[in-house]
Amino acid sequence: MAERDGREDGRDREEHAPLLSVRDLRTTFATEDGIVTAVDGVSFSIEKGTTVGLVGESGSGKSVTSLSIMKLIPSPPGKVEAKEILFDGKDLSRLKEREMRRIRGNEIAMVFQEPMTSLNPVFKIGDQIMEAIILHQKVNKREARERAIELLRLVGIPSPEKRVDEYPHQLSGGMRQRVVIAMALSCSPKLLIADEPTTALDVTIQAQILDLLRRLQEELGMAILLITHDLGVVAETCRRVMVMYAGKIVEEGPVVPLFQEPAHPYTRGLLDSIPKLNEDRPRLTSIPGVVPHPARMPKGCRFHPRCPLARPICEEEEPPLIDIDEERTAACWVHTGFERLEQEAGEVSAGASR
Repeated sequence: MAERDGREDGRDREEHAPLLSVRDLRTTFATEDGIVTAVDGVSFSIEKGTTVGLVGESGSGKSVTSLSIMKLIPSPPGKVEAKEILFDGKDLSRLKEREMRRIRGNEIAMVFQEPMTSLNPVFKIGDQIMEAIILHQKVNKREARERAIELLRLVGIPSPEKRVDEYPHQLSGGMRQRVVIAMALSCSPKLLIADEPTTALDVTIQAQILDLLRRLQEELGMAILLITHDLGVVAETCRRVMVMYAGKIVEEGPVVPLFQEPAHPYTRGLLDSIPKLNEDRPRLTSIPGVVPHPARMPKGCRFHPRCPLARPICEEEEPPLIDIDEERTAACWVHTGFERLEQEAGEVSAGASR
C-alpha cells in the first residue's frame, strides 16, 4: 500500500511539475575587458500550455537567457552554468550536444526576431521546413512536403501549394515571419520561445502574428516564452510576466496586478513611459540613463543610478528577490522593511547624540 501511495505521489508531482524550470542560470563571456556576466542568477518556471512574457530594455539579457536555455551560446567565449534547467523532467544543463539536438527544434522550438536571419535565401521555403520534419519525424520527402504545405496553411499563408516552392525574398516580411513560425511548429513542440517575433513588422501584421500565436497555442497546447520590450504585446498575450534588468529578474507576477500596481521602480518606469489615450502630456516620460554595460555593473542594486527611490543601502547592497504576495516577487529594498529600520536607526543615533 505504501509503495503504491509513493508511486501515486510521484505521478502527481510529475503531472503538476512545470514544463520548464530554470534555477540560478548564469551566462558569462570572456572579453577584452575580462569576464562579463550577461545573465546573473536567473530563476523562473513555465507551466504547460501557458504564455509567459520576459520584458526589459535592449541589453537586459533577455535573448541571452533564451539562447542559454537552448544551449546555443558559443563556447568559447561564452560559458553557461545553472543549478538545473529542467525541461519535461530532463536537465538540459547536463545533456551532451548530440542529445540537445534531439530536443532542439523538436520539443523546444525558437522564433527569432528577424526572419531573414532564420531563413536561407538560396533554398525554397518548403525545403527549409521539410528539413526539420525529415530530421525529427523520420518521414519521406513526399510526406514531409505534404506536412510543410499543411503548416503553411495552418499559419495563414494563402496558396500554400504555390508558396512552398518560393524563395524567402519573394515573400513579404509578415509572410516570412509566418514561415519561421511554421518551421518552429513543424514538430509540434511542447515549448515555443518567441524572441521579439513582431519587432520588424508594422502594427497590423503584429496583431495578426499575435493572434496566430494565441490560436496555435490553443490548438496545439504548447507553452510560449515571449521575449519582448513591448509591454502592450505582453498585456495582450501573457498570463505571467518577468521583468529583467541588467542580467537579473527584478519583478515577476501575473500580468494584471503587475501592470496595475508595479512593485519595482524599473517596472513602474517602463509602464510610465507608455503613452495613454486619456492623458494629454507635452512629452513622454522616460527613465533617465541607460542599462549599465555588463563589464561595468554598479555596486549594490543595479538600477539605483536611475532610480528615483534610491536610498544609501541601494548603493551598497544588492536587494534580494522577495515575495510581495502569494503570486508576486520583486527585488527592491523598499519592500524589505529596510526603510523603517533605517528611520529607527536614525532616530536612535539622533537620541544618542543628544
